Amino acid sequence: MCTSRIHLHKGQSLVLGLSLMAILILALLGMYSNGRLMGEKLRQTNAVDAAAYSGALIQARAFNMQAYINIAQVAHQMAMAHLVTLGSWAKWASTEARSLSRRNPPSWVIATHFGASHGKAYLSSSRAMALSSIAHQQNILHQQFAKHDEIVEKVLAKVSYAIHRTLETSRDKIIQKILESNYPHKNILQESTFSSTNKDLLSTEHYIRPYEETQASSQKGIDIIWAVDNHTKEKLSALFKPRANYRSLISDVARIYQFLGERNYTKKSLLPVSRRCPHKRHELRRRGHTILNDQGNWQSMDTQSYHALRSNRWIGCYYREYPMGWGWVPGQSDSVPEDIEYTQNPPDDFSSEDFWRWVNNATSWNILSGSSNPLANSKAVSERHRWAGGGLVPYVDIKNANKQDNLLFVLSVKQKDVLDHTLTIKGAAETFFERPTLRRDRKKEMANFWHPYWKARLVSLPE
Repeated sequence: MCTSRIHLHKGQSLVLGLSLMAILILALLGMYSNGRLMGEKLRQTNAVDAAAYSGALIQARAFNMQAYINIAQVAHQMAMAHLVTLGSWAKWASTEARSLSRRNPPSWVIATHFGASHGKAYLSSSRAMALSSIAHQQNILHQQFAKHDEIVEKVLAKVSYAIHRTLETSRDKIIQKILESNYPHKNILQESTFSSTNKDLLSTEHYIRPYEETQASSQKGIDIIWAVDNHTKEKLSALFKPRANYRSLISDVARIYQFLGERNYTKKSLLPVSRRCPHKRHELRRRGHTILNDQGNWQSMDTQSYHALRSNRWIGCYYREYPMGWGWVPGQSDSVPEDIEYTQNPPDDFSSEDFWRWVNNATSWNILSGSSNPLANSKAVSERHRWAGGGLVPYVDIKNANKQDNLLFVLSVKQKDVLDHTLTIKGAAETFFERPTLRRDRKKEMANFWHPYWKARLVSLPE
């Protein structure tokens, strides 16, 4: 009786063992499948992070290039200002050599009234006669000026505008390339704008759903679809006209160079000249300046005149101007600055009419106590050398640094047919401005396109 009961229970343990083994196999298969899915998820996460960071890095390099271009533009403007100044100096020196050869005025007069050093300097101008044509159009100075102007307009400006215009396109291209390098055997497509059916891709960082749910809406033959959502809809940069702030910057940089500064100097004779005005003296006036005019063109004028003190019973004491040297390079606009006293077509000499009578009849100059060289200015204007040039060009800079000082975007990548699932992962990256060291004044520097301090980094997803 006991023996038969034992035989009846032998089959039950086998069934239980087989059931446990099946459950274990199913668990192992599930763990393996989930492990593969998590591996694919990790691979896709790394690809998204790499692509997002590369996109932000391309943006940082573009912004740094804009900074280098803006700095280079200022450097070329300084070179053009120096060339214009050299042109007026060359013309001024050569015309002074001409006045010396004509003895108008004689060198001994300058040495007697203003000292031996001024007489010697006047005599040394004889060696500048060869510079008479150096400032002419198509000569060496103008040729160099034209090369700088061409680089400003046709190289630097065009590259800057192209970078500004194709920023997002360049970023998207590198994202596509990084994804293709991570998935070389898959077809990858960028979805430029999110449709209403896939906006939920941005609702969660990682989302997995069965492939059957999205198979109908996915594009045939495409394995991976990706899209970029800019966190801010406004562009970070903008194109600005070269107006007040930009012109102020150019002028501030120009003030660093003494060669571009004002060249004003007045020397008075030591001894009195006239009993009618014993407090006045003969004057040697050197005037010169380099300016950026309202049209954005550089121009330079240099003059020097001997003002001999004269007197008569009609107007009393006055200054008779003897132009010694003059030169003017006006640039493209060919406009005379408002504060320059001059007249068109001044007479070569005053043998037929007294100087003071001509001034009273033809001009409004103050020859009683003036401080400029109007007759030399007139000769400079009549013998000017006009250099054609485009002037200042529009530039790219931050649109509003107080409102936005970084560029953040979210990259979403959807991969279908991943172990019968659609796997969607997104990552965020930003391009930001950060100085490597503190400013000397310890103040925080606003984001700008004048210092190449733009960097890239991965960030948390925005809320």
